[in-house]
Amino acid sequence: MMLPASLPSLPQALDVSDCAIVITDEERRIVYANTGFERLFGYPLREVLGHRPRDLLLSQPFARDTLSHIEEQLAREGHFTGEALCYHRNGDPIWVSLVGNIHPAPEPGKPNPQGCAVVTLTDLTPTKHHEALQNRVLEAMVQEMCLPQLMALVCEEVERLAPDVIASVLRVDADGRLHALAAPSLPPAPCQVVEGRPIGPCAGSCGTAAYLGEPVVVTDIATDPLWRDYHAPFIAAGIRACWSSPIKNHAAEVVGTFAFYFREARGPSNLHRRLVEICLHLCTLAMARDTAQNRIHQLAYYDTLTQLPNRTLFTDFAQCTLATLRESASPQAALLFIDLDRFKQVNDSQGHAAGDALLCAIADRLRAHLGPDDIAGRLSSDEFVLLLSGASGDQAIAMVQRLFDSIARPFVHEGMQHLPRASIGIALYPEDGADIAALLSHADQAMYAAKKQPSTHWCRFRPELGVLAQERMAMERDLRQAIARQQLHLHFQPQVLAQATHRLHGVEALARWNHPQWGAVSPARFIAVAEEAGLIQALTQWLLDAACAQMARWRAARLPLPQLAINLSARNFHDPQLADQVGAALARHGLQPRDLMLEITESVMMDASAATTANLHALGMQLSLDDFGTGYSSLSHLHRLPISELKLDRSFVRDLQSSRAATALTRSVLSIARSLDMKVVAEGVETREQCEWLQSHDCAVMQGYLFCRPVAAAQLEEWLAAQ
Repeated sequence: MMLPASLPSLPQALDVSDCAIVITDEERRIVYANTGFERLFGYPLREVLGHRPRDLLLSQPFARDTLSHIEEQLAREGHFTGEALCYHRNGDPIWVSLVGNIHPAPEPGKPNPQGCAVVTLTDLTPTKHHEALQNRVLEAMVQEMCLPQLMALVCEEVERLAPDVIASVLRVDADGRLHALAAPSLPPAPCQVVEGRPIGPCAGSCGTAAYLGEPVVVTDIATDPLWRDYHAPFIAAGIRACWSSPIKNHAAEVVGTFAFYFREARGPSNLHRRLVEICLHLCTLAMARDTAQNRIHQLAYYDTLTQLPNRTLFTDFAQCTLATLRESASPQAALLFIDLDRFKQVNDSQGHAAGDALLCAIADRLRAHLGPDDIAGRLSSDEFVLLLSGASGDQAIAMVQRLFDSIARPFVHEGMQHLPRASIGIALYPEDGADIAALLSHADQAMYAAKKQPSTHWCRFRPELGVLAQERMAMERDLRQAIARQQLHLHFQPQVLAQATHRLHGVEALARWNHPQWGAVSPARFIAVAEEAGLIQALTQWLLDAACAQMARWRAARLPLPQLAINLSARNFHDPQLADQVGAALARHGLQPRDLMLEITESVMMDASAATTANLHALGMQLSLDDFGTGYSSLSHLHRLPISELKLDRSFVRDLQSSRAATALTRSVLSIARSLDMKVVAEGVETREQCEWLQSHDCAVMQGYLFCRPVAAAQLEEWLAAQ
């Protein structure tokens, strides 16, 4: 078969190949090399003839093992296929796929190193870099390898690909200081010199690269001024040059450096530049992953506002502490459960920024009292816990007093002062609980009991508190069902005009609950449970609907009821939707705002959201201040809020005939009301003498058993008919 004349000759065909092709004689001296050899290794063809490939390409000390392996296999089998690290004329390492064959091939089992050799070398450097670095490092990331190990892997892989370098990775902290992440081949002394050093314009290659945000090449560290304060231990370790590049995050902030150290005074080669380009990308990915993992850990285990351990981490720490204490000679500890009192007042009066600032201040004050083995945590909005390792009961009480003093220091935010206060429950290990779950539960129960002890504001756990807690849980469960099933009902008590007791001023609606096992449950008990359990909104919705529905029926029957009073919880006035809720109830039942009077206590008045009360006032609602004189009386709040009547507490009425103080205070309340053009409703009027005294001192309205007990709607209608 005749070949076309246009086909190239064999030498021409070999010259256009991207591979380097070499033919040697029996002494392994080059007798032919194509132009691909020159392109790959940089040797002109005239310089390679007569030279051995091993002398040109595998002359570095690192290549001795590879050379021996190649020669041994050629001699034994007559061919070799594998990878080898060769070197360019300028010294750059080049990874190649090497295929060598001896001609004629030796007979099987008869080694014959004689014969010509044909060797083909294909450049694997780019592929090798990507495979060795990216694949292995990315796989290690998937396997959740920690950052120091991951960076050590990068360094080791780079050093395997380029044995003439020593690689290191440094981290730059938030204060601009260097810390070693990985330098597996660097001696300890140079690492110690760098550790903790600040970055700057003359801080070696790494510190300067981090400072400038640009690569820094120093070809001779012995003479370069950047290395003046650092070079001695590096030179002693055989380091002569360094090339460092900054590692930047997605925001272009320098978070670390990647450096190549050289054992001779020189700069980086093309191979080194390709390696660094790949490594910088991998280091950025790895450090971003580590930052994200740390952030996830922070979010999962630490309170983001105060930076205290959250419930999960506190529990883990506490379990470890208790496990250690069990092995000690005298295991004891104290758990303090701390709840801030009146915290919502800060949020509602000064805003959530002030509330957050207060929580951070309280966290700092708690930290100041921690011993080396103590643990603090934040469990919820205004609840904190302390585990005092090794503390006895007396030591826990002493700590409580110190905490009270610390917490009570004035807190000022944007010019406004607040005096924090807390209630603290104490549970002791091991007598009050053998594990952290029991201690937390018991300290929580003690804290609730402490809230009812205003003289001390702290309480040590007692077993009976657990019974009370179980009763409270049972009541919460049954109350939730009672509200959902409409099992509550209303009673009504008339309010009469003092100067004409047969005339009605209004009626107060009072919630009642008859439990199938417990009988009549005091409103003070089940309303408190509703507030603690988050049921108050549902209870209020029921109360508004039930009261408005009854008032609408009375209006339809043309009964002479001027207004219906409803007592609201403090929690209601923290709800920005309260005015909308009241307005919607009125609209559903065809009533006007003047048909309702909303009663609030003095403590509610102090805590009430200004926006909520303003919205109620804009709706046309009137407010009645209940139990006036028993709480936190403030004329400034009376003046500020839309209060139209004051309810004189029954304790004053009860003692009118026996206490000069009660008589004087009642006169004062009546005088204040007259000066502010408000009515006074005296509660708890039970005797004719009390009634006559109040009439003689111009009290406007009275309410009590003397006139009528709280009764159901039908009985109230009978009472009205009798009047």
